[in-house]
Amino acid sequence: MFEKLHLSLTTPALLFPAISLLLLAYTNRFFSLAALIRNLSSDKKPILNDQIKNLHKRIAIIKRMQESGVVAFALCVVSMILLYIGFNEVGSIVFGLSLLLLLYSLILSVIEIRISVDALNIHLKEISKK
Repeated sequence: MFEKLHLSLTTPALLFPAISLLLLAYTNRFFSLAALIRNLSSDKKPILNDQIKNLHKRIAIIKRMQESGVVAFALCVVSMILLYIGFNEVGSIVFGLSLLLLLYSLILSVIEIRISVDALNIHLKEISKK
């Protein structure tokens, strides 16, 4: 099945800038969420239970996003090493795993964005009550 598959060394290298930018975006989301949590805890306003649940979910998802992105990056490097030393079939399989992890990371990103929008809707609901 993988005998006909030929992957050049430059193919995994094409993902380096994309994965790096993705990890930077994930880190920015994490830092903004951490700042939000710190602001919530320092304010004198009561924090809703729904807000806390939402924040817990988002933190867990961002953690998984970052982990899968880093592992995808590492597997991309491993696939390049394998291709470089001549293990083309194994290198191709490892690169495929890297792509799957990157896809998983992107799906988690969409889920986290949806949860973030839910958090904004909770906030808007509270503002409209006033």
